[in-house]
Amino acid sequence: MLRLFRIDAPRKRDVIQLDIAHAGGSYKVALKRVAGARRFTLRVRSATRDVVLTMPVRSSLISAREFVERHAAWIGARLNRLPLPVPFESGAVVPLRGVNHVIHHRPDLRGNVWIETGCAVSLEAENALCVACDTPHLSRRVADYLRREARRDLENAVRRHTAAIGAEARRVTVRDTVSRWGSCSASGALSFSWRLILAPSYVLDYLAAHEVAHLVHLNHSPKFWALTKKLAPETDRAEAWLKAHGASLHRFGSVEAE
Repeated sequence: MLRLFRIDAPRKRDVIQLDIAHAGGSYKVALKRVAGARRFTLRVRSATRDVVLTMPVRSSLISAREFVERHAAWIGARLNRLPLPVPFESGAVVPLRGVNHVIHHRPDLRGNVWIETGCAVSLEAENALCVACDTPHLSRRVADYLRREARRDLENAVRRHTAAIGAEARRVTVRDTVSRWGSCSASGALSFSWRLILAPSYVLDYLAAHEVAHLVHLNHSPKFWALTKKLAPETDRAEAWLKAHGASLHRFGSVEAE
């Protein structure tokens, strides 16, 4: 399951990758040595559609490979059950602030990206995300547009919440994070996933409030949660939505390395 947030702290990782062949397919498995691990643990990550094997520090690579090969059928089955990715291409349906939009390529027009509502261009979406560009640039234009919208909404939300508590964020950055939706550093720098623009607006607002609350309480104490819920009354609803649907946001477009 994806973590909702993180208070930044330095981490050291020792990751090696194995390539495993099984039943005509091949799987990439990242090996992560963890000091406190007592056994091998396999995890399939839906966001990056890959596999991680957590292992004790002193375990050998031979033992790791043997363990993974014994569970290759399980890995294949779990990967096959993952929802299919949705590339940013003409006709694809993507959510924007929780509302489905169909990507409508308009190479005949000048402009960049804009929204047309109620045009019923798809059975799955009444709204269109119109993109005027040459075909090779379509995916990048959509991704750039969504990042800009995410930055605008997040900066507005952070500005509103910091004003409410008399705090100030050092900076706000937007990235494509896989393991967390937002983070706050000890210096007051906030970082968010641009994919929050795909979720309903109250979810994005909650994550902004959550990280702003960390500017006052750099922990998850009762005082922190009280402040978060004061800033974002729909905290519980937003957390429930992320638990049920958050991982699916990584289906859209390409997932970038953290």
